[in-house]
Amino acid sequence: MKKRDLEKELRRLGWWMKRQGGNHEIWTNGEDAEPIPRHREIKEHLAKKIIEVAKNNPPPKEVVGSKK
Repeated sequence: MKKRDLEKELRRLGWWMKRQGGNHEIWTNGEDAEPIPRHREIKEHLAKKIIEVAKNNPPPKEVVGSKK
């Protein structure tokens, strides 16, 4: 899978790039983080694993103006 396609899917799921490291970028949803290798092509099984982690950990929902 092309890295830009993986990034596009992560953004669609509400994740964003937090920082860049030596060999990886760290993507987050605000609570969880996932390292993404810096290659143009990401192996298919790794890309599927990263997407699965992102799907199972959506960004936290902030409740605005709720009363208890």
